[in-house]
Amino acid sequence: MIPRRARRPAADTPLAHRIASVLLRYPDETMLACLDDVTAVLPAVADPADRTRLATACDHLRRLPSTEAAQQYVDTFDHTRRRSLHLTYYRHGDTRARGMALLALKHAYRQAGHEPPEAELPDFLPLILEFAALAPEPGHRILLQCRAGLQLLRQALHEHSTPYAGVLDTLCGRLPEPARHERDAWRKLAAEGPPGEHVGLEPFGPPEQTGPEPFAPPGHPAPSAYPTQRASLSAKEGR
Repeated sequence: MIPRRARRPAADTPLAHRIASVLLRYPDETMLACLDDVTAVLPAVADPADRTRLATACDHLRRLPSTEAAQQYVDTFDHTRRRSLHLTYYRHGDTRARGMALLALKHAYRQAGHEPPEAELPDFLPLILEFAALAPEPGHRILLQCRAGLQLLRQALHEHSTPYAGVLDTLCGRLPEPARHERDAWRKLAAEGPPGEHVGLEPFGPPEQTGPEPFAPPGHPAPSAYPTQRASLSAKEGR
């Protein structure tokens, strides 16, 4: 059972998001090289249970040969959509609504001053977490909007018996306690799956033509490049 958390995120949440972003990426040479950085900053994660969960996933990856780590990642996340790291799929499936949700996420990144990379869909969980580490308030809002996907992914990872499940426990445990109607909606999605309308993922118009942006924070900061390469982990994020 994940303990109930206060609505205000803990001070070390940006660091936890940065660590989780690393651990949930494909374990190529660049990602595996970051594991030493993860180990170095884990003591700055204040919650002992979260620290243990993240350390377990990190240690698991460190012990595996790189080819085995890659194969386990593919088996876990790429062979079934029940464990997809693309969070809008859980609520919208491959529908027009998902196309609009993806466009809304891109707009939210840009409103916060970060340009999302073209190489990844904006609902890719490691990308969302990297953004949340850099821009905690809008990142927190995005995670709340995508919480159905987080919860369903967490459940599926536990059923798959993988150390990655502990990473999702940490992420879900740092969000506010869900309302009863939210839990009911998640159970329905888990039982029935997402909608089945297959219309592609292309956006159907810019946000200014399609209504208010559900993710965007107030204000229009100047844009800056969104970091997609290896980002350094700092214990200062946990203070």
